[in-house]
Amino acid sequence: MCRIKKISFATIVRPMKTTFATALGSKNCATSVIVRVVLEDGRLGIGEVPTSFVVKNETVPAIKEVLAQAREQLIGSSIDDYSQVVKTFRIKWPDFHMTVSGLEVALFRAYLAKQKTSEFSYWGGRSNILETDITIPFILQADVCKQWLEKVIKKGFKKYKVKTSGDVAKDIKFVQGINRTLADSVEDFSIRLDGNQGYTQQSCLKMLDELQRAKIKIELFEQPVRRDDFSGLKSLCKRSAVPIIVDETVFSPEDCKKVVDENLAHGVNIKIAKSGIAESAEILRIAKAAGLKVMIGCMTETMVGLSAAIYFAMGSGKFDYIDLDSIHFLNHFGRYGNLKILGNSYKIEAKQR
Repeated sequence: MCRIKKISFATIVRPMKTTFATALGSKNCATSVIVRVVLEDGRLGIGEVPTSFVVKNETVPAIKEVLAQAREQLIGSSIDDYSQVVKTFRIKWPDFHMTVSGLEVALFRAYLAKQKTSEFSYWGGRSNILETDITIPFILQADVCKQWLEKVIKKGFKKYKVKTSGDVAKDIKFVQGINRTLADSVEDFSIRLDGNQGYTQQSCLKMLDELQRAKIKIELFEQPVRRDDFSGLKSLCKRSAVPIIVDETVFSPEDCKKVVDENLAHGVNIKIAKSGIAESAEILRIAKAAGLKVMIGCMTETMVGLSAAIYFAMGSGKFDYIDLDSIHFLNHFGRYGNLKILGNSYKIEAKQR
């Protein structure tokens, strides 16, 4: 038996290369709490709790308070029991999805270190290379948006996830401009839209009609309406020719079951940052069994948190859409452990156990 000796956590703030603007808000810095779990044999695991517009209650002080309480229960316990303890934490703190998930990643990694198993192998070891899309924030300053587009086009991205505001007139103009730039510079590109809950059912349908009239092809439309607008989602799922992918609607397996049972979407965006290890795996299982499309996404995370999602996607090989681009908004060294960042892709360079 190997026990947990120490748990520590600290805030990090990283400037972003461009303003990250969505229908929910905008920011120029990425703020997270990094969690470290150390075992009595010296092995450790590191996780990340990002902050987000989506869960405004998970502020840095609130995150640290929950982690401090969780630490009291975990110190001295066996790392082999971590998954059962995490289940109790999710019941105890139902509104702190990301806090519990970041802690779970740290515990999971400490457990794998003890087992001498890599994350890549744990998830199935399918492929050692992964291509991601890149986000285009909703930036109306033409020069700022152009600078960001030029940077990411040079990196070889083919898939572009465009953030929108929910204002159809502004959004269609914005998407048209992005589409023109890409058509002039990139071969075989695709555009995805992310509404971040900014639309109503009717305004979303209007947006889709405007896109069709403008002859702009959209690969998918992510979370166009409020996370709890179930009637709107159900109607859009029936009427939209473009796949509707839910994100903020699904944090837990129970949320995913509701999507399946009520036909609320064509697919789901799974994020380890919001659902953790065990629940992300279960959401994936439920979605695939129901024939839904699956996307893997991220928050504004550093490679500490993002790498957990990268290994999940690489190892399982089960995702239809890859949206793991947060590191491109931050300054980085081009690699993290055995992961190398190669333009629009990630590659494992060292052999995995």
